[in-house]
Amino acid sequence: MLDREGFRPNVGIILLNTRNEVWWGKRVREHSWQFPQGGIKYGETPEQAMYRELEEEIGLKAEHVKIIGRTRDWLRYEVPDRFIKREVRGHYRGQKQIWFLLRLVGRDSDVNLRLTDHPEFDAWRWHDYWVPLDVVIEFKREVYQRALQELSRFLSRPGGQSAPRQNARYLRHNHISRHSGESLEKQPAAHGNSKPE
Repeated sequence: MLDREGFRPNVGIILLNTRNEVWWGKRVREHSWQFPQGGIKYGETPEQAMYRELEEEIGLKAEHVKIIGRTRDWLRYEVPDRFIKREVRGHYRGQKQIWFLLRLVGRDSDVNLRLTDHPEFDAWRWHDYWVPLDVVIEFKREVYQRALQELSRFLSRPGGQSAPRQNARYLRHNHISRHSGESLEKQPAAHGNSKPE
């Protein structure tokens, strides 16, 4: 299902724990990390698609999470030709996404990456909200940056204060330790992605 401009409707999911860390998944047999995401089927609302993808990709159900916020509008990214199947080239351009910010109200042990026969992720962890975008496949980085920035207004600290926003440049670099000056995040950069969704 594509819109007139060749973008497939899609949802992205940023899942938080009680410390405002985000769920960060490693794609199966790849060195790229990403948030859960997936296409909206014909007749589904973005929220219905989000709950379906949440269960299919990481095994969580509606009762395990609480919706905190969502992006106001669609965020788009184009997929390079080398990742597009030959039969849809010329029609398909990329994804347009509504991003949801969720809070986990269940337990870590509720996550199940093996719920389907075709898992998307083979590992996961909690990570600081401002994730290092250099481990995300390049063509998705700008959308990740925009989603994180827009949804950061829903984050709160103890006492109700909003969490500080980070500048765009910081998002693209590894987090640097104040003590050692070395990178805390040494994941290899993504060089490929078998599935553009």
